[in-house]
Amino acid sequence: MMIKKYLLKIIFVLAVVNLNIFAQDIKINKIEPPNWWAGMKLNKIQLMVYGENLKDVKVGFNKSGIKVLSVENAESNKYAFINIEVSSNTKPDDYILTLTKNDQKAEVKFPILKRNYTPKGFNTEDVLYLIMPDRFSNGNPSNDTLPGFSEGVNRNEPNSRHGGDIRGIINHLDYIKNLGITTLWLTPVVENNTWLSYHGYQATDFYNVDKRLGDNQLYVKLVDETHKRGMKIILDHVSNHFSIDHVWIKDLPFKDWTNGTVKNHLPASHQKMVYSDVHGDSSSMMNVVNGWFADYMPDLNEQNPYVQKYIIQNTIWWMEYAKLDGIREDTYPYNYPKFMADWAKAVMEEYPASNIVGEVWTGDVAFLSTYQKNSSYPNDFETNLPALTDFGFRDAIYDYVSGKGSLRSVYELLTKDFVYAISTNMVTFVDNHDIGRLMFYAKENIKKYKNSLLMLLTTRGIPQIFYGTELGVIGTEHHGILRQDFPGGWPEDKRDAFTDEGRNDKEKDLYNYLSKLLSIRKEHKSLSNGKLIHFAPEKNTYVYFRELKNEKILCVVNDNDDKTEIDLTNYIEQFGRSRKLKNLFSGDEIIIDKNNKLQLNNNSTNLFLIH
Repeated sequence: MMIKKYLLKIIFVLAVVNLNIFAQDIKINKIEPPNWWAGMKLNKIQLMVYGENLKDVKVGFNKSGIKVLSVENAESNKYAFINIEVSSNTKPDDYILTLTKNDQKAEVKFPILKRNYTPKGFNTEDVLYLIMPDRFSNGNPSNDTLPGFSEGVNRNEPNSRHGGDIRGIINHLDYIKNLGITTLWLTPVVENNTWLSYHGYQATDFYNVDKRLGDNQLYVKLVDETHKRGMKIILDHVSNHFSIDHVWIKDLPFKDWTNGTVKNHLPASHQKMVYSDVHGDSSSMMNVVNGWFADYMPDLNEQNPYVQKYIIQNTIWWMEYAKLDGIREDTYPYNYPKFMADWAKAVMEEYPASNIVGEVWTGDVAFLSTYQKNSSYPNDFETNLPALTDFGFRDAIYDYVSGKGSLRSVYELLTKDFVYAISTNMVTFVDNHDIGRLMFYAKENIKKYKNSLLMLLTTRGIPQIFYGTELGVIGTEHHGILRQDFPGGWPEDKRDAFTDEGRNDKEKDLYNYLSKLLSIRKEHKSLSNGKLIHFAPEKNTYVYFRELKNEKILCVVNDNDDKTEIDLTNYIEQFGRSRKLKNLFSGDEIIIDKNNKLQLNNNSTNLFLIH
């Protein structure tokens, strides 16, 4: 009996020992970033390793060339942070990172690649085309519904996924180029394996493309095919928030990885003006910065140094990996401002020829201007942000087309450009993926619609066009409806508006108008780079000039329903000795008569080259 008890005790002890040994097994599930490049200015990299039992691991590489600077524990043993240095002399190769602990070992490949690309940036000569991939074209129906993903396709439900993908965009790059576009902006393509996130702004993986859109390799192919056609493409990046279904939420690396928790967090305050309010309290700004944009969008704590490195590296990784040309940064004012200044500085130091536009959703130019680099607003730090979304321009156009204002709304908006450090480095638009479409607010008034596009493409700034604007898509203010599918992008569609034959008469008219306008803009650089000289609107006409070197163009926005005559005597200083005009839409030559009168057709948009 005693022997039996003794044997049972030994068996129990051995079992406990075996369990303890098993419990100490280390495992690597993932490493972020998954690779880096030799010769980067950012050469001290933080590797975030995901796995099991990673506390107090020892680290090494199988080859010399990568220097391990330190190994830092997270509060959760499912993560380890490894700081390395990749010098300009590091040989591009596949390196093996080895983690060891208590005679246990785990390995993961960490490639070092060679740099071979310089971003082109985007500027006033460009025209951005905003695409929501899920709603543009379904080029691969086989990836519509995939096992392990939150939802499949239901085109009958405005808020569901509709199946558009990267292959669909590739299939229609020639359409985009032929329209006259120079630069693509896609809403985020990273994995959003969470409910109702067809838009892409709820990441569950910051380093991989959503498989329902394609994969990383297909995304690189899209960029390559875009570049082959002489166009550019920019990254839509999100630093502020992610999805509640991200693996982090199950076990945060640090308790302060996010601001608050799923059960206990502040809702985001939308009083964004506190950033520039000289009378404001610092706690007011932190309510904007620390609050969750939505209950299902956890807010990253950008004062955590590990989070800071993660975001900067993620941005630069995508730029280098996919060979992107610039960045649109989402929900800019909701981020911690001092960190975003460091973020923008790091990105622009790595890619000085690039450009970054921050989404700052306000039409108040005094407030908006404070976010731009070299702002005259007195702050204790430089924002380093080159470009801004010009919601002021959009609001002025909205006032004009809706009848709440007039052409003077646009004129007065532009008279306030003195508040900006660089007023030309503003991304102008008449609609986008978050607000009602131009045609909806214009109540299908084609004259006002065309006038708005004329002002968008011939005043200052970097114009952005929302997909479908060339067709006069109407929609509503409902997000799922204004982001409607492009007709012809799905195999089952009854017509194909990517072709002339598939467009109705209204769509043909608008497409041809916009295409012609884009062609004129491309040919005449004064419309993109020239000095803007404008005059207060009179008798429902807005007159302005664009001048560059020896080229000067007269632009007249006619908001009258009848034929209109304007007196050029009011603008005679702009003509000098010139008496000839060329209508850039029709090609007709016009001689200015001795009375200096110019006849304008009703419902006409007018661009005249001054000879």
